[in-house]
Amino acid sequence: MRERQQLDAALATFARLTRELDDNVELVGLGEAEGDETIVAEAESALQRLRQETHTSEVEALLSGEADANDTYVEIHAGAGGTESQDWAQMLERMYIRWAEGRRYKVEIIGEHPGEEAGIKSGTILIKGANAYGWLKTESGVHRLVRISPFDSNARRHTSFASVSVYPAIDDTIAIDIDEKDVRIDTYRSSGAGGQHVNTTDSAVRLTHVPTGIVVQCQNERSQHKNRATAWAMLRARLYEAELKRREEEAQAAEAAKSEIGWGHQIRSYVLQPYQLVKDVRTGVESTNPSAVLDGDIDRFIEAALAERIHSDVKA
Repeated sequence: MRERQQLDAALATFARLTRELDDNVELVGLGEAEGDETIVAEAESALQRLRQETHTSEVEALLSGEADANDTYVEIHAGAGGTESQDWAQMLERMYIRWAEGRRYKVEIIGEHPGEEAGIKSGTILIKGANAYGWLKTESGVHRLVRISPFDSNARRHTSFASVSVYPAIDDTIAIDIDEKDVRIDTYRSSGAGGQHVNTTDSAVRLTHVPTGIVVQCQNERSQHKNRATAWAMLRARLYEAELKRREEEAQAAEAAKSEIGWGHQIRSYVLQPYQLVKDVRTGVESTNPSAVLDGDIDRFIEAALAERIHSDVKA
């Protein structure tokens, strides 16, 4: 049923774009025939909007992976460097939240571990919306920030790192068998804001899948029962994503196509000083407006990375 709804939506979008294209081309001809520059200008402006919308639809057509249509978890971890990297991790979390809000997706903060002075040591958000995982799956990797540190009294330039991991949320139609003997369950007190009950009871839950080393945790609910259920859902999603990645690597049979996260594999650099530049090292796409990028304007990077991945898949 979900696949049928997606196909119906795609066909409806195609029909609407075709109709609006024909209407506005006709308006341009009418305006030119009557010498009405206002009509021509309005129709040309509409055609420019159609061009952008068509481009977005073309990219969405690339999202044909097994889990691309699913909701997605975005997990962010600060690298070494204390407050600097923790502040950078929170900046990235905000960037993805703003991006999601711009698409009218729903966002839930699953858990955060605040830094000692500022920022977060780690954070996990759940983004709900059509093709959320498909859009964000190429964001997994290490993100590098260069700036004059607001935490350095000598105003020196610092380089900070944070890792981003993106994996799809799964529904009841996908069966993931987990042997409970392979999972270590730990409970602990939640950190940060949340009220007296949250901070004084062992309501937070951490699950460790021993065979793979995958660790998930949840602390956003007051109830340990709810946190446990969310953590199990996250663990199933992580194991599913690991299986998808394994299949992809086997199909491509190429080391360069692997998407493992490692501190030596940064995917994007954000430079705020001494100049303003955001550059994706995989595709070469650049922006000289880091403020807009950090405010969620990352579509150009996402689209280029998706096109690059599809191109690699075709070559493989």
